[in-house]
Amino acid sequence: MSKCENLLFITTHKDHEITRQINDLVGKPFSFWTSLKLKGIGSKRMIIEDTSPNFDSILNQVSDLNYANIELRPQGILVHITKGLNRFVWVIPYFKLSIYKTNGLSIHANGSFIRFRKSKTFNENRAFFNKLLNLKLEFTKRYNFNIN
Repeated sequence: MSKCENLLFITTHKDHEITRQINDLVGKPFSFWTSLKLKGIGSKRMIIEDTSPNFDSILNQVSDLNYANIELRPQGILVHITKGLNRFVWVIPYFKLSIYKTNGLSIHANGSFIRFRKSKTFNENRAFFNKLLNLKLEFTKRYNFNIN
């Protein structure tokens, strides 16, 4: 299984077709210089508090904590999730991304969601989330047409 319905990919092993699909959806990774200019393009690891039921199969079901981190791309984000030795990535283009500040933060797209626990690393990611919101805003402005 290389791709699920919800733009969820197994990325444990390098697969050029999956890399191409991800790049088509959210753009190629930022260049080294651009990532320096942005002061980083990745979040710190965050604890997953809750998810929509379609993520149950890729999360640890025992008492282990589940972690994820977010990578910025020019046209969206990648949410990286690790389960044991397997790695998964949820690809979310900016135009499908919704972010809600709850007791923590939740990311929604296509009827699915991941809610992150408010913890020390969550608070350390505050500047990252501001950067994410600014990039989403720039993307939205670029493709927003005012029809009068």
